Amino acid sequence: MLIIAQHGEIFIILACLFGFFMAWGVGANDVANAMGTSVGSKAITIKQAIVIAVIFEFLGAWLAGGEVTATIRGGMLDPVLLEANPELLVYGMLSALLAAAIWLMIASARGWPVSTTHSIVGAIVGFGAVGLGVEAVAWSRVGTIASSWIISPLLAGTIGFVLFKSVHHLIFENKDPFAAAKRYVPGYIFLVGFIVSMVTLTKGLTHVGLDLSFGESFMLSVLLGIAIMGLGIIMQRRVKYVQSASDHFGYANVERVFGVLMIFTACAMAFAHGSNDVANAVGPLAAVISVVRSDGVIDSAALVPWWVLVLGGAGIVVGLVTYGHKVIATVGTGITELTPSRGFAATLAAATTVVLASGTGLPISTTHTLVGAILGVGLARGMAALNLRVIGTIVMSWLITLPAGAGLAILFFFMFKGMFG
Repeated sequence: MLIIAQHGEIFIILACLFGFFMAWGVGANDVANAMGTSVGSKAITIKQAIVIAVIFEFLGAWLAGGEVTATIRGGMLDPVLLEANPELLVYGMLSALLAAAIWLMIASARGWPVSTTHSIVGAIVGFGAVGLGVEAVAWSRVGTIASSWIISPLLAGTIGFVLFKSVHHLIFENKDPFAAAKRYVPGYIFLVGFIVSMVTLTKGLTHVGLDLSFGESFMLSVLLGIAIMGLGIIMQRRVKYVQSASDHFGYANVERVFGVLMIFTACAMAFAHGSNDVANAVGPLAAVISVVRSDGVIDSAALVPWWVLVLGGAGIVVGLVTYGHKVIATVGTGITELTPSRGFAATLAAATTVVLASGTGLPISTTHTLVGAILGVGLARGMAALNLRVIGTIVMSWLITLPAGAGLAILFFFMFKGMFG
């Protein structure tokens, strides 16, 4: 208690700095999961991707980030075992932020799309098990989150497979694919708007004062979905059929219609990513602020201050703008050849999985989710469509992430303990 009273302001300043650094790492590495398919399929340029991500990543973090943030902050460690020494939780959370941020910086420089969720959870479990004792870690909670790392790519891959098959059946196998695309794509646009609106309204906005019932959220989501669909129809009408001798079936024109849809799925994925992955940066930061402001009382259910979510959103944006292009290249072109229709199926599948997880408070890995979705779309075309060498490299970088985060966190934990303890 005395240590927190003496150094409380320093702890909050360090937590804000490390939290922003961690959010920068999330933006630099993980935003590729939101934008990689759109850029890789050439539906949008890298500059357009950055503009979309800046707006929707920030909105997702600020509006819908509170639900998952509570899980990361209070779910990993048993708070009862820390009540006598709350300063150990502060050291640990500072260590976890710094360790995960440094690993993300290294991975981003190499162009590896690693999991920011793996990084921060591994760091928290590492300092908890070694610095506090194995019994301090809520292993059942860790097991639940670990299972989500398997479930989320399988779920996203299944949704991606089904979506791409539906597109292939309804549009590409039609006698007039271009007319079929004009007819069915507005329905897919409605689906994007409805899913993101529904999960955001039902789970994400209570901490900003908007508390709607399920029925109200459903009706409002339908209206928002219709409005977004209307906007999509207006944009779609600008796409004119272009005759080409090399494109006998008109598939290139269909892909141009899907290019319009990819703009909406890019926005949805950016929003979903911001809502889910801001927790990795501001969860530990919120824990430090809560402990310091309550003079050492550990409350796992403490509210996240609104400015903490804004800080996390800002860090994600800065990371994307300054360093995000390297990992976008790996995700967008490395795993499989993407077209706008394939990219749409993968992105919507991943966005659906991520916003569902964000709404239920389960911190899944966006990286695993998107790679799973891309693999599902690739498998719909056969194994030959996948670049197994790149996939192997990505999986190897995932395996390194957990021990790297844990090892660095243990090192920094004892460093902070020596400095302040």
